[in-house]
Order: sequence, then structure tokens, then C-alpha cells
Amino acid sequence: MKTKKTLQISIKSITETGKDLSLDLGKEWFDRWREEDQGLEFSQGAMRGTVSLAKHGHDILVRGHLQGLLDLACGRCLEPYAASLETAFDLLLVPAPAGAAPEDEELSAADLDLDFYSGETVDLEAIIREQIILMVPLKPLCQETCHGLCPLCGANLNRETCSCQVEKSDSPFAQLAKLKEK
Repeated sequence: MKTKKTLQISIKSITETGKDLSLDLGKEWFDRWREEDQGLEFSQGAMRGTVSLAKHGHDILVRGHLQGLLDLACGRCLEPYAASLETAFDLLLVPAPAGAAPEDEELSAADLDLDFYSGETVDLEAIIREQIILMVPLKPLCQETCHGLCPLCGANLNRETCSCQVEKSDSPFAQLAKLKEK
């Protein structure tokens, strides 16, 4: 079941003084996103924030701030935890070139804050989703001192000790070879 996205902003509704929005993205919003994208790296979330849209000719400046919690899995011990995340962003939306297909080219740093819009609406939902994805750490950690899992028996070393004979100098491949020998 596909539900309608809720953050479609009519360009005509953006006055000369701009348009300010408050966001409260809770369980229902994240559930709908999860329905549409099964591959998300987080299970749930709750975000609050603000977004300001301002017109500059045909260009639209989108400025926002988001903060909240995402339920992530630790990259070392695989345990779920609530990560507190926060970001501020600026994005310039310019009209999409008529009939031009996007080319594969290297992006400059300035291009990363530039995007295109077409039609009479701005898809703020896609922008917010992108910003949330960018907040997710590449290797989430429940805590900096997380000890992770024993590579031999799989015990969570934050909660228990194991009796495996693992040399700290052994690489993960050497540890797996020792496990196969047993």
C-alpha cells in the first residue's frame, strides 16, 4: 500500500518573506518510510526540526535543522541502541534543465549543496529523508568502548567473558582459522 507523501510544498505557497515549517516526524512517518524502503539501516526514529524555504528568483533556498533519535544496530556488538543525532543543512534548489538528461560527471564541493526541482512543488520529504540518511554514522557504535563480539564463539564481550584463546595480535582471518581447527 503506497501512501501519499506529506511534505510536498507548493512553490506558489512560498512568499517573498519565505515559508517556515516545524517538523515532528514520529513513528507513523518512519513506518511509512520503512514500508517504501525495506533496506533502511535503522528500525525506528523520532525527529524534530525546522525548515525554512526562501525564493530567490526561480531558485529556492532550503535551510533546516533536525535532531532526534534513530534506533541503530552497533557495528561491533550488533546490539540495538538509540543514537542521538543532529544536523543543520542548506540546499539550493534550481529549476531542472528542460529535456536535459543528467550526465555522469564528478561533483565538486559546491554541487553537494545544489539540487534540482521540476514542476510546481518541492519534495521536502525526499530532502528530509536524504538528510536523515546522511546523519547515520558509517560505523554506528553503542559506545566508544564497545568490545564487540568474540570472533570465535560470538559472545558479546560487553556482557560476558569467553574462554576462547584469542591472541590480540591475531587477525580476524587467523582467529577463524583457529576456530576451524577445533
